[in-house]
Amino acid sequence: MNFKEEYLKRQNIINSKIEKYLNIDNFDHLNYSRKIIDAMRYSMFAGGKRLRPILLISFHSMVEGDIEESLALACAIEMIHTYSLIHDDLPSMDDDDYRRGKLTNHMVFGEGMAILAGDALLNMAYEIMIDNARKYPNNICNHLRSMYIISSSSGVNGMISGQVADISYQDEYIELDALEFIHGYKTAALIKASVLAGIMLEDVDRELISCARKYGENIGLAFQITDDILDITGSFEDLGKKVGSDQKNKKNTYPLLYGIDKSKKIVNDLITEAVEALRPFGEKADFLERLAINIINRQN
Repeated sequence: MNFKEEYLKRQNIINSKIEKYLNIDNFDHLNYSRKIIDAMRYSMFAGGKRLRPILLISFHSMVEGDIEESLALACAIEMIHTYSLIHDDLPSMDDDDYRRGKLTNHMVFGEGMAILAGDALLNMAYEIMIDNARKYPNNICNHLRSMYIISSSSGVNGMISGQVADISYQDEYIELDALEFIHGYKTAALIKASVLAGIMLEDVDRELISCARKYGENIGLAFQITDDILDITGSFEDLGKKVGSDQKNKKNTYPLLYGIDKSKKIVNDLITEAVEALRPFGEKADFLERLAINIINRQN
C-alpha cells in the first residue's frame, strides 16, 4: 500500500462530502446569510489534513463498516474541529493572524462573523449527524453512541475543559499531570473520539474498543507534543502560521517542561504503544499503523 496515495484518496472522499454539505445551494435566506456561509467555507477549505475524519472512516471500515454510513459523522467532527480553530485564533484566545498559510477567519471576516462562523459549524455538525442517523433505523443505537462520544469529547467534559485549563495556566509553571490534562483534552480528546465513534458504529468486542481507545489516546497526545516541537523548530513556510506562538502566549508545553530531545522520545514511545494497540486488528490496520508512524515525521 502506498500510504500517501491512500491518505489522499480518503482525504478526497471527505472533501467531496464536505463540499456537498456546504454547497451554497443548500442554504436558505442567501440575501442575509451569504457572508456567514462564505466564512464557514473559508475555514473548512483552508487546507486541513482531515486527520480526524480520516481516522473515523478508517476505523469504521476496518471493522467491516460501510463508510457511506460514517461519512456524515466524519464531516461533523471536522466541522467541530474547525469551529474550535476559528475561535482559538481570536484575539481573546491565541490572537493568531495566520492558519495553514492563510489569514485567520477573523482577519478576513471580522471577529463577530468569525464567532458566528464557528457557532454555525458546530450546530451544522449536529444537524448532519442527526439527519444521517435517521437513515439507519436498524443501527440507531450505535449511531447514538457515536454521536454521544463526539458530543461529550468536544464539550465541557472534553475539548473545552482542555482549552479552559490551557488559558488558566498561561504564564504559570505547572506539573506534568496538569500539562497532560491540557493536551489530553484540548487536542487528544477529539482525536480519540474520532477513533471511537468510527469503531462503535459497528458491534465489536470490548477488547477491540479498548485497543482503539489506547491508539486514539496515544496518537492524540503524540500529535500535540509534535505540534509543540514544531512551534519551536518549524518555519512559517512549513506550518502555515507564525512559529513561537506558544512562547509568545506563555503556554506550557512538553518542550518547555522536558526539552526537545526528551519530548521527541516521548512521541516515539507513544507511537510505539499506539502501533502495538493495533495488533489485534491484524493486516486490516496497516493504514492506521502507517498513519501513526507518520506523526513522528510530520512537518506541518
